Amino acid sequence: MGLDFTAIDFETANGFRGSPCAVGLTKVRGGVVVEEASWLMRPPENHDSFDHHNVRIHGIRPDRVAGLPRFGDLFPEIGAFIGGDVLAAHNAAFDLGVIRSGLEVSGLAGPAYDYVCTVMLSRRCYSLVSNSLPYAAEEAGVPLLNHHDAAEDARACAGILIDIAARHGAGSIAELYLSLGLNVSRQPAFDPRCDPLSKATQSALAALSGGPGGAAAPAARAYLPGWPEEGANPAPNADAAPDHPLFGQTVVFTGELAIPRTEAKIRSAELGARTESRVTSRTTVLVVGDGFVAADLRSGRLTGKARRVLGLHDRGQPIEVLSEGEFLQMVGGHLAPAVLA
Repeated sequence: MGLDFTAIDFETANGFRGSPCAVGLTKVRGGVVVEEASWLMRPPENHDSFDHHNVRIHGIRPDRVAGLPRFGDLFPEIGAFIGGDVLAAHNAAFDLGVIRSGLEVSGLAGPAYDYVCTVMLSRRCYSLVSNSLPYAAEEAGVPLLNHHDAAEDARACAGILIDIAARHGAGSIAELYLSLGLNVSRQPAFDPRCDPLSKATQSALAALSGGPGGAAAPAARAYLPGWPEEGANPAPNADAAPDHPLFGQTVVFTGELAIPRTEAKIRSAELGARTESRVTSRTTVLVVGDGFVAADLRSGRLTGKARRVLGLHDRGQPIEVLSEGEFLQMVGGHLAPAVLA
């Protein structure tokens, strides 16, 4: 077996994972891109509002998908393109979550998928201050010119996996993961008519019904001067999935976040991360608020904690910077919505 897989990237209309509005797919055979596909789509019914935050990121407005097939109608074509391939995605927990939640709210069963995460592989195999897709793609020699175009993001993800396999002399994903001492992850098959719904879908449905926990996103908070409240550092969940990008990490937060730091710490701990209140030699991840994006690492628009992280990284400490958007994507949350008509 050669280096065969399909890379996938979704863009969503709002903070709920089950609201895909675009998908890009790149098929690789023997370490070479052989086929690509992409679709725009309407998100599933009742989950098709477009948040300003999401539109600002990917540029897809409601009128671009009006009248197009919904995700559930398109999934047979998407699934046929993937076939029995291993899926690769940059922050795979998000993209596999899109498939699961999108099918659940469409009332459709989903197949099992083996998958690999190029964020995890980038952390293992590169030494970057940010493992965001543009940084990892540049390291892999496949610069990303139009980030958040689903087709280009999938192509970049494929390039990262091809490069990492080549650096390790691996002729297949199985060889690569064996050399790294890792196991390929698996999302099992599911049927929403008889299997428990995912946590993200349960929260979204509760929000629609106004039931318990029905706030689909945290309410926007007024700006308050002074230091944000750090709160306690909860113990990490030892039973969390070890293949999650935050499992085993030591996470610190800086800047004004759209959610309280106390909530951010709880979400991190649930996924197996240890949270702390200041950057030390133990820190492995810094989450930066204030609208930070990875490009700010080059422009210099940084908090004091972020500058300290850059210094520690330059001295060889394995530490990386995440934007709040990347963090929320990992933990299944999202920014307070401003809905577009």
